[in-house]
Parts: sequence; C-alpha cells; structure tokens
Amino acid sequence: MDLIEEYLAGPRRLREAVAGMTDEQLDAQPVPGKMSTRQVVCHIADFEPIYADRIKWVLAEDNPLLPGGDPDRFAARLAYDQRDVAEELQLIELVRSQLARILRATPPAAFQRTGQHTSDGPISAETLLQRIISHIPHHVQFIEEKRKALGI
Repeated sequence: MDLIEEYLAGPRRLREAVAGMTDEQLDAQPVPGKMSTRQVVCHIADFEPIYADRIKWVLAEDNPLLPGGDPDRFAARLAYDQRDVAEELQLIELVRSQLARILRATPPAAFQRTGQHTSDGPISAETLLQRIISHIPHHVQFIEEKRKALGI
C-alpha cells in the first residue's frame, strides 16, 4: 500500500473502532489517566487539519515555520465534552480526502521539501505524512483498550 492509500485508510479504521458505542461509552474513562474515546476522536480531529496545513505549507512555501501544538491545552480549552463524534469523523475524512487529492498531484521529489518545526527542527513533507498516518492507529489501540475495559 502506498503512503497516500495508507493515509486514506485511517478514518475507516477509526470509524470501525468507535462503531456502535453509545454516548455514555464514548464519554467513559475506564482506564485511569487516559482520555475518553470522545476526547481521543476530538484530539485526532483537531490535529488532522494541523498536519494537513503543515504538509501544504512545506509543499507550497520555501522552508516555512511549522508551529507545534500542545494536545493537553487543546483538550482542556476546545470543548471536547460538547463535540459530536460523527461530525468529528466527517471532518477527519474530509481533511484526508482533500489532502490526498493534493498529494496525488504532487511530484515525488516535492515530498522531500522541508519546513522548520518549532520543536522538531527540519522536517520533510514525507515525514509529516508518515507521522499523521501513524496517528490514528496509535490512538485506535487505546480505543480498543477502553472497549475491552468496558466489556464492549
């Protein structure tokens, strides 16, 4: 599977991970110290556009500055408890669909263009893509852990 197809497969995997969960189950925190499933989905939805923008900046600009973001601050300040999981999933799918269309039209050499991440230093478009590809699978394992703890 090429990187773009792998990137596009993520939202389906996330949707499958949360399928059939009630609002109560989405909000449960059965694993101490871990986010609820709703919070995890909101976290992913918040960082999808950030990664897409970073990739776009690297492809379009010369050595752009790429800001970092503190996931804990996002979770604390962006109404995670009020957000709709179905809407968040749609956002993730739309962001990935749009960026995949851009990436398919991008010459292979452009994936080696770099930007300056505020905490990670120089980073290529390809590395950014690989990072966001692994983001959903990383969090799906925590959702599966929550489902198991809830007995669902």
